[in-house]
Amino acid sequence: MKLINKSILTVAITLSTASVYYAQQVQDTVAKSKDIDEVILRGVTDIAKDRKTPVAVSTIKAAQILERQGNQELVELLNTTPSVYATKGGGGFGDSQITMRGFESRNIAVMVNGMPVNDMEGGTVYFSNWTGLSDVTSTLQVQRGLGSSKLAIASVGGTMNFITRSADMKRGGVVRLGVGNNDYLKTSFAYNTGKSNDGWSSSILMSRQSGGTYIENTDYEAYAYYFALGWEPNKKHNFQFTLTSAPQWHDQRTFAPTIQNYINYNPDRDGSPYRQYNSDYGYYTDASGNKVALANRSNYYSKPVMMLNWDWTMNEKSKLSTVLYMSNGRGGGTGDLGKVGGKSITDASFVDTSGHFNYDAIFAANQAVNLNTAGAGSTLIRRSSVNSHNWYGILANFQHKINDNWNFSIGTDDRYYYGYHYQLVSDLYGAAGYKDSNNKNVAPNIVSNSYDYKKLAWNPFGGKTAPLQDQVGFSNDGEVIWYSGFAQVEYTKNDLSAFLQGSVSNQGYQRIDNFILDGSQLKGQTVNTKTGFKNLFGYNIKGGANYNINEQNNVFANIGYYSKQPFLNTVYPNNQQLINQSLTNEKIFSAEIGYGFRSAKFSANVNLYRTQWKDRWLRKTNQTFTLPDNTTTTGYAEINGITEIHQGIEFDGTYKPTSFLEFNGMLSWGDYYYKGNATGTAFDDNNNPLTLSGTSNTSELFIDKVKVGGTSNNSIPQMTASLGATIKPVKDLSIYGTWRYVGKLYSSIDIATFSNQSAQDRGVLQLPDFNLFDVGASYKIRLKNESQYFTVGVNIYNLLDTTYISDAATNVFGNDTPTKLADGVTNNTAKKTYEELGMMYKGIATGNRTYFGFGRTWAATLSFNF
Repeated sequence: MKLINKSILTVAITLSTASVYYAQQVQDTVAKSKDIDEVILRGVTDIAKDRKTPVAVSTIKAAQILERQGNQELVELLNTTPSVYATKGGGGFGDSQITMRGFESRNIAVMVNGMPVNDMEGGTVYFSNWTGLSDVTSTLQVQRGLGSSKLAIASVGGTMNFITRSADMKRGGVVRLGVGNNDYLKTSFAYNTGKSNDGWSSSILMSRQSGGTYIENTDYEAYAYYFALGWEPNKKHNFQFTLTSAPQWHDQRTFAPTIQNYINYNPDRDGSPYRQYNSDYGYYTDASGNKVALANRSNYYSKPVMMLNWDWTMNEKSKLSTVLYMSNGRGGGTGDLGKVGGKSITDASFVDTSGHFNYDAIFAANQAVNLNTAGAGSTLIRRSSVNSHNWYGILANFQHKINDNWNFSIGTDDRYYYGYHYQLVSDLYGAAGYKDSNNKNVAPNIVSNSYDYKKLAWNPFGGKTAPLQDQVGFSNDGEVIWYSGFAQVEYTKNDLSAFLQGSVSNQGYQRIDNFILDGSQLKGQTVNTKTGFKNLFGYNIKGGANYNINEQNNVFANIGYYSKQPFLNTVYPNNQQLINQSLTNEKIFSAEIGYGFRSAKFSANVNLYRTQWKDRWLRKTNQTFTLPDNTTTTGYAEINGITEIHQGIEFDGTYKPTSFLEFNGMLSWGDYYYKGNATGTAFDDNNNPLTLSGTSNTSELFIDKVKVGGTSNNSIPQMTASLGATIKPVKDLSIYGTWRYVGKLYSSIDIATFSNQSAQDRGVLQLPDFNLFDVGASYKIRLKNESQYFTVGVNIYNLLDTTYISDAATNVFGNDTPTKLADGVTNNTAKKTYEELGMMYKGIATGNRTYFGFGRTWAATLSFNF
């Protein structure tokens, strides 16, 4: 599994307060200052200004993060932001997913202090590696649409900017304890020295978090450490050095079970779905005769990052901001590899009556295999897919104030990235070893060494690769060279502000396959271990203007065009050394208009937007395919030639009738659909082409006017709403609650379904709408010393314990005919439909693979500030 590339956190933990800020709040109105720090984009951190920057923006403050997050995923706090949908995904620690205006995280620019941190090979973002981020973020700003970032990044859906404070914050510290459901326990300590007379300052943070989530067998352990050293020798120069990491491991649920299996494996056998069900683990009998749980799917990662920031105020009109950084990520994810007796891990003989793996049966089958005479892949093991990397970069931005009305900035964003991707044995499941034939340099190769994923990698420089003879399955590296330039000009006069910005970039990709020999033949072509670099040029241009009609009303508009380079797996499809012959840049055009209203008691925003995305290429992983002989296999699909239209309207507002009562709400309606058809190709997990029908593994996908769904085990809603209230009956006490609605929720498209033209008329599966309620309270206990106080907080999520489907991976309809039935019936000779068989749940067929949202959960915190 690809894991997030996150930037350094350059702050100390923010002190807890009882004040409440809402996701719909915008930044405080900016005074009409002519200082260069008041330009739309400042330093390397692109901060949108209310009634000035012409973008749709929402902001969450540190107080809300510390008060309301509890044991939720950090991105879930954005669910009261228009057009944002965040879920827990499979339910493992940090396995959350987020979409913005119908675009997934790989097409949302995630930044820390203005620095992009999306993976350089595939744009992915895995939030399990952001463990310490909630403790050190002072402001989380979400800009929907094009955003105000001037960098050469494809913020198709928008940007998420985690803005942190520097080491020179006020002297003090905090100790915090958090507890919650499923043995959740979090402890943290932070201290800031404050700034000395010589301009020195430092901050430290240490935290540990452990427990499990609402889902079966999702134990985890996560740490976070942070050190910052600041020096401001004079008013012209400011230096900040930081080192941080958040090593973690967590057991997962990456396969979405069918609704029928949620029902079948409910221990209560009452016909309702068992929401906690996890099919990705099982049990074995230890030497003492005890049943021990063992996870097949797990994730582990550590990403130490170092960064040096230098801000140089040259004079009253000019400023140069420079950031040097390096990041060494180490880790990966586990899963099964191989077969024993021709059976995969999901074979019925390896699954017990509770729907979990019977490892005793797997161990026995493996122990009976003679590796000297058996073929390759003839034992069933747990492998670890390593995804490590080294990343170095420099980001520089020069700003100059021409006069009272005009400012400009120019800069560069340059990076070098080298990723290591290979598989190791993580658990032999009782086998003597694993025979691999993929490594042409060490073949035939019997591997018996195994690597424990729970041994966290604390060393930021070690553990780059394992010996080649220990690698199985695949071993390839990805090398990326990225250099870009950007420029912006801004005009501000009276009530009008406008900007025009553009960027150009070159991305060079090289794929290195360590398992093949130079001069090998592939599809009639000669290939080598190294492909050489394929350079791709891209650019973007965007502009916008805001006009303040009066002190209460403002309007804005923005427009932009991106020529976006595709990701590395598009350049080298099918995980092989051949360059994509139909390679082309993706084209994104977007336009938006907005209106804002501000008064003492009521504030509101309304936005209209439209985005067109052409020539999109997509890889869908974790797919299950039904072959012509009605057997199934897992693999991935590659889809090209996609055009998407995303358009909609958004509203958010805040009403404060009194000093002790406040309401906030939002409503978003979208219309996201595919325009024209596309082409899809299916492969198994070993990169072999799969023929789903006919004689070819490539087919036309009939998706014209079909609603846009997710790209994996996730869904995208096209209507969301929320309403929240906060009451402060007495000083230092806050009681709050939120209602949230999700509708027009669509499953992800799949290549097997939409290769049939009749599927176009049915469209993508729409899931049931749902409503959720959360409540909480926070109280501050003050001591005689004003700098010392306790804060007590409690949150209850999904108060009414609502059962709902948050994500889905398939498109099975009630009038489809199942080939396999429940309760021991293995065929459907009468060819009855799901509806005729009564196999329906809330109007959808129980053959659909889904994730159910968490039931009622809770968390409580106690902190002491000093």
